[in-house]
Amino acid sequence: MHALLPTTVVGSYPQPDWLVDRSRLSGKVPRVRAADLWRIPEEWREQAQDDATILAIRDMERAGIDIITDGEIRRESYSNRFSNALDGIDLETPGKVMGRTGGTTIVPRVVGKIRRRHPVEVRDVAFLRANTTGKIKITLPGPFTMAQQAQNDFYADDADMAMDYAAAVNEELRDLKAAGADVLQLDEPWLQARPEAARRYGVRVIDRALQGIPGPTVVHLCFGYADMVHDKPSGYSFLPQLADSAVDQISIEAAQPGLDLGVLRELASKTVLLGVLDLHAPEVESAELVAERVRAALRHIPAERLIPAPDCGMKYLPRERAFGKLLALAQGAAIVRNELAG
Repeated sequence: MHALLPTTVVGSYPQPDWLVDRSRLSGKVPRVRAADLWRIPEEWREQAQDDATILAIRDMERAGIDIITDGEIRRESYSNRFSNALDGIDLETPGKVMGRTGGTTIVPRVVGKIRRRHPVEVRDVAFLRANTTGKIKITLPGPFTMAQQAQNDFYADDADMAMDYAAAVNEELRDLKAAGADVLQLDEPWLQARPEAARRYGVRVIDRALQGIPGPTVVHLCFGYADMVHDKPSGYSFLPQLADSAVDQISIEAAQPGLDLGVLRELASKTVLLGVLDLHAPEVESAELVAERVRAALRHIPAERLIPAPDCGMKYLPRERAFGKLLALAQGAAIVRNELAG
């Protein structure tokens, strides 16, 4: 792995068309289980997911990515696999909440105390570790986001529910680290979507989730998948507050929204995973364009604290485009790395 400007993915990579029905997936992010997305019968599904995971690993390796994931190939969405595996959820009668972009979203309904009953992603980490020699990262939905993506029919205060989600995440993180994960990432897009609740208890539940967990740890914030959110704000409604949190690294998108990079100065104590790939743009960025975006960030943050990355997960992109963008990411970072070496 490169010591300076190491590259990574945010989490997901496109699932093959032979594995999932991408026409059913397009335009939605399932919060409850969505078995109808899989093309492979359950009897053979895990074997097929293993094969597709190896494809994702090899694509990241071929592109030259330094810190890779399993591509989240086994997931219908970034959050529903873990959130629906917990005690306290009524899987037969889901609930509804207001979605991030308006409209009603079907979500897990909480009817009892949230607890983790068993490891969920430990095999994922073990499989990833067995199939690459590089640095690996695994992602989990964050406790704040899971609490926002649930109908609370049990807790007197959503903050208490989020704290129990945090305890469940903490247990899972401990097992994922023991299974061989180098980097642990929490996906917390709803910190941006629900800033008032985030200011009330967002940092508190993240710190609980990360309690006693060795780093590096990451929190990812975004404005939503590019496939669904085309016009994004140029600034975050909740971000500087994370400067005092327990997390080591903060992942933000900057390319598609044209983020004012001055915000990087407010995260002076953190390493930043900066989105330098616009996942809404149909064209593949040139390596030089990626290098320009990295150079722009270096006017606000030292290279030692910058990790170039895509804006968000690449789940909804065609695989050819996703690979091309990752190749540009690795090559663009290499250009700047060589310039710094002088």
